[in-house]
Amino acid sequence: MTEPGYLAATRTSYDTVAESYAGVIGSLFGGFPVGRGMLAVFAELVLAGGGGLVADVGCGPGLVTAHLNSLGVSAFGVDLSPKMIDIARSTYPELRFEVGSMTALDVPDGELRGLVAWWSIFHVPREEVPAVIAGFHRALAPGGHLQIGFHVGAGRLSPEKAYGGHPVSYTVDLHRPEDLADLLTEVGFDVTARLTTEGAKRQQAMLLARKRVD
Repeated sequence: MTEPGYLAATRTSYDTVAESYAGVIGSLFGGFPVGRGMLAVFAELVLAGGGGLVADVGCGPGLVTAHLNSLGVSAFGVDLSPKMIDIARSTYPELRFEVGSMTALDVPDGELRGLVAWWSIFHVPREEVPAVIAGFHRALAPGGHLQIGFHVGAGRLSPEKAYGGHPVSYTVDLHRPEDLADLLTEVGFDVTARLTTEGAKRQQAMLLARKRVD
């Protein structure tokens, strides 16, 4: 089966910027206490439900994966970019990282107790997002928790350079929180929290949701 062009473009772009991205993500994450607070809520919910395996999908160099583990959850990272995974494994050798795609998560049905897509889903074209969310739903156990972070807006951005001026060919789809919340509800989640924050260029948003228990 031929790989969609957007996946190849995203992989190549993040392989190109991996070193530069790893160099700046620490300060970005450190300057985002609201986001860390939402991750703390997510971790508390997972642990209150008995704990279990959590996937950080689009993990990049592994910072969020490591942070989740520091909060007490058993998290592993998945990323499309082999170079990002190399950096993550080198930086956090005690943790599990895998090359993979959120469009085809390689986990059994219902294996996960939690899943985080931390500013990664926006590289998936809008028309493909319902299938990705359905894949998250499949991978989560009933009662499992999902957290998604994304850029707020409408339309699609096509930057030519990023993270130190390196050339990139990925696209960035902006989303309205209410649209993603409606999609989560349709797929089989209950949205439990919705938060927007002001960013340097545009609003950012985070959604927490729980897979319904039949």
